[in-house]
Amino acid sequence: MQVQQIHSLVNNITKELLGKSDLLQEDLSNVVDVGTEIFNNVGLDNYVKSLVNKVGKTIFVNRPYSGNIPSVLMDSWEFGSVLEKIQADIPEAEENESWNLVDGRTYNQDVFYKPSVSAKFFNKKVTFEIPMSFTELQVKESFTSANQLNGFLSMLYNAVENSMTIKIDSLIMRTINNMIAETVYNDIPLAQNETYSDKTGIKAVNLLKQYNGLTNGTLTVDKALSDEGFIKYATYIINLYADRLTKISTLFNIGGKERFTPKDKLNIVMLSDFKASANVYLQANTFNKELVELPKADTIPYWQGSGQNYSFGDISSIKVKLTKEGNTNREVNISGILAVMFDREALGVTNLDRRVTTNYNAKAEFFNNYFKFDAGYFNDLNENFVVFFIA
Repeated sequence: MQVQQIHSLVNNITKELLGKSDLLQEDLSNVVDVGTEIFNNVGLDNYVKSLVNKVGKTIFVNRPYSGNIPSVLMDSWEFGSVLEKIQADIPEAEENESWNLVDGRTYNQDVFYKPSVSAKFFNKKVTFEIPMSFTELQVKESFTSANQLNGFLSMLYNAVENSMTIKIDSLIMRTINNMIAETVYNDIPLAQNETYSDKTGIKAVNLLKQYNGLTNGTLTVDKALSDEGFIKYATYIINLYADRLTKISTLFNIGGKERFTPKDKLNIVMLSDFKASANVYLQANTFNKELVELPKADTIPYWQGSGQNYSFGDISSIKVKLTKEGNTNREVNISGILAVMFDREALGVTNLDRRVTTNYNAKAEFFNNYFKFDAGYFNDLNENFVVFFIA
């Protein structure tokens, strides 16, 4: 065991704490052990210099990761692969002839009125697996009890579960991101040299453009989340949309179908930066906080990724290549996304199947476990979905 003398360092630290010296540059390399993967040399005692150091305590890094992604998991089934959604269009009204009777006229009651019904089919699935080998015989020599061995194996299983959670969460976010891109692409078509800062739509709402137009202001993206006036306006519009979606309309979905979303079927996802900004700038010094509260929502730290420094440009951005239409490549690169709200049926993860298959290798005496995952991720463009962004 390596033992360092640090009397001079602790003396200097004491002077700093007592206010007897300025802050010093401290060399902590001899104090804090950052560890090594394996012993470079066998650790020996500091008495006779021949006794091998023993492991006195073992800690397994075994912390389950639950993630913080909005849950859009739906269901699973054993047979078949297709998800079918059937809808009936709203019929038109006709004249009620009961109140306009004419002598001698024949009133035909045998006309067949065919209902307008359509079906949409979803039949795609994605899959991956995480393989990992397990053994007991070869690893027993590294532990001193069955409890330690079980702790080690539990750590390995937990590592797989954490990996599964990370990957499933990322796919869920891609399902949301694809719907964002579809909505923006449909609602705000860009001509050459145009940018999203020039436009706003009914389903893709540029809150900053609307606010500047209302106030004749020149507020910029980098100042928006610290501007109390803008945050109040954004809160007002988002709450307004939550009410608007409860009324049946064709305006809030790409397919132009008659849809309404009751409050208990409405999902709202917000960027953490926006939610935190609203809490600080609107509610911290407000007596009637309920008047400026955003609707209940899931929060996420980023839509696609954090980048290397969690800059707003990175965490609020998506870069999505959509399904090709004919010879047209459809791509959406947009930043400044603050929130989305959508019907529970607009997107989801369905036909979920998680399973583990195992194979034992008798020659080498180890197990191979294959942790498999299958699921269908879908966007239904006929359901309500609204994007709020600043540009």
